[in-house]
Amino acid sequence: MSYQVLAVLALCGGIFCANSFAGEAKKTVNKSVELAIIPKPANQQMGQGSFSLSNKTRLFASDTATLSNASLLNDRLQQTLGFRLPVLARSPDKSDSNYLQLKTEAPAANLKNQDETYTLAINPRSIALTGSITGQFYGMQTLLQMLPVKAGALTHLRTVNITDSPRFSWRGMHLDVGRHMVSVEFIKKFLDQMAFYKMNTFHWHLTEDQGWRIEIKTYPKLTEVGGWRKESTLKRHVEPYIGDGKPYGGFYTQEQIKEVVSYAAARHTTVVPEIELPGHAQAALAAYPELACTPGPFEVATNWGIFDDIYCPSEATFHFLENVLTEVMALFPGQYLHIGGDEVPKTRWKNSALAQDVMRREGLKNEEELQSWFIRRIEKFINSKGKRLIGWDEILEGGLAPNATVMSWRGEDGGIAAARQGHDVIMSPTSHCYFDAGQGPKEQESWELSGELGIEKVYAYNPIPAILNSEEQRHIKGLQANIWTEYLSKPEMIEYMTFPRLLAMSEVAWTAQQGKEYASFTKRLGAHYPRLQQAGLAYRIPRPTGLPEQINATDKTHTLSLDSPVAGSKMYYTLDGTVPNTSSARYLRPLVVKVKPGQDRLLQVLTVSPDGRHSAIQRSIIRASGAVQK
Repeated sequence: MSYQVLAVLALCGGIFCANSFAGEAKKTVNKSVELAIIPKPANQQMGQGSFSLSNKTRLFASDTATLSNASLLNDRLQQTLGFRLPVLARSPDKSDSNYLQLKTEAPAANLKNQDETYTLAINPRSIALTGSITGQFYGMQTLLQMLPVKAGALTHLRTVNITDSPRFSWRGMHLDVGRHMVSVEFIKKFLDQMAFYKMNTFHWHLTEDQGWRIEIKTYPKLTEVGGWRKESTLKRHVEPYIGDGKPYGGFYTQEQIKEVVSYAAARHTTVVPEIELPGHAQAALAAYPELACTPGPFEVATNWGIFDDIYCPSEATFHFLENVLTEVMALFPGQYLHIGGDEVPKTRWKNSALAQDVMRREGLKNEEELQSWFIRRIEKFINSKGKRLIGWDEILEGGLAPNATVMSWRGEDGGIAAARQGHDVIMSPTSHCYFDAGQGPKEQESWELSGELGIEKVYAYNPIPAILNSEEQRHIKGLQANIWTEYLSKPEMIEYMTFPRLLAMSEVAWTAQQGKEYASFTKRLGAHYPRLQQAGLAYRIPRPTGLPEQINATDKTHTLSLDSPVAGSKMYYTLDGTVPNTSSARYLRPLVVKVKPGQDRLLQVLTVSPDGRHSAIQRSIIRASGAVQK
């Protein structure tokens, strides 16, 4: 796209239409026009005319809760438009006009996920945003997405009536800070984007073999010792191991934890902490080796992978874990506590007299049942504190307590089994939800991040397995994308892996399956790249359209018409095998490539975004087919 097209999108406020420019309110409009909103609303009816939003527009908020939303909305308007709206703590009169009203109202009883339902009505005189406090907040995100990325003192919003509610109640993003940490400011930025795209659960993976990241006042050595490792794995040298020789560590204080939780709550996002047990515990064992089945000593893990040393099922271990979890639960007001439960080698338990004595005493047949007993005991304690346990699908092994929720990551089988047993389920399979996988061929990814989980595959995911009956399907409460950070050592790498795939995941989580359409999504996505850029995110610059991995040319020349999905980008290319840079030929018009029989041509393309960031080099092989030789 050209800069002129970008300017058109700005004037339209991200609306794909030809008649939505400011000053054309009286012209006939196409009511089937689609707003560039992600996730796509359940129902939208376009009207005629427009509402003019300016610093003279008043904001009515009649109670304490709506006043809180009004403050958040004004913060975003200040960032986006450069002004705040005057707030009036009352309802508008019939004679009032040029206003925006936040109105608290219970949603209709027949709507799913009622608390997050909202209606947004824009007419030429006013804007009314109605719903619960949470519903209003999500309606605010829809309204904000209708604003242009850059605007002057007056912004025209198309008239529309939107009624919207989410498909799933759990719309999650997971971030592992055990392998590599990020700052509190980064997490706030991450939470802002989650909220903007109506994701409502932040799963914070706080403990690992490679680092304990949460302050526990009862056990200071967890962070003094367990928070630091002597080095990390160098690049991908896991086997044989090569370390980078650089000490690494850190942790979040309880005050920082409270700060993040409060920030998230204001954005209607629940923070779910994960404290790994009984495995992935080597950092804790390095601090308190008496909790292991062998005497140690232990060190905080420096390599990635799975380690044999886990918590021993002793009374000392349960005393420790109960004290730790008591402090953790006091910091996180949400109903869930994630206990991991995944990747638990049984080697130490098999060779432990203590573990074997527990098995005989409790009548347990094997170490899998011992793990289940361990989890059930922890769950009973968690339940006694008014919380619910959630864990990875390995917690199913050996039997599971009835109130536990299962997060299915090793495919969908665990989730299906859990739903059939009556457990609530969060779908998070590696096939569609592991965002630490690359988004294309490794050699065409920044940092050569491996794995191929493209945005189209993410978007195609349906978390409801057809094999389940309707009653079992009710146990699928939502889905979650996961970021694991073994190989993501920098904040910009996390952003690259998250965006724009988070936008696809948000639509999977919010929009009804029958309302999804990938062509519509990609069209709307084009209006969001400038927003990601404005937010300062190092999103992945997508592959140019019109550039397949391989082209089978049937003539002596082949013509390629390329376009960048990011409006205003520049593309540079080479055909001689050299890596393109900004001094290479710039793509300005359809490219005609000569093809000789028996000779492949390698087309390499660099995209430079409007903010100057460079894409990974994208490649296409142009291969002569038999027709060329005639």
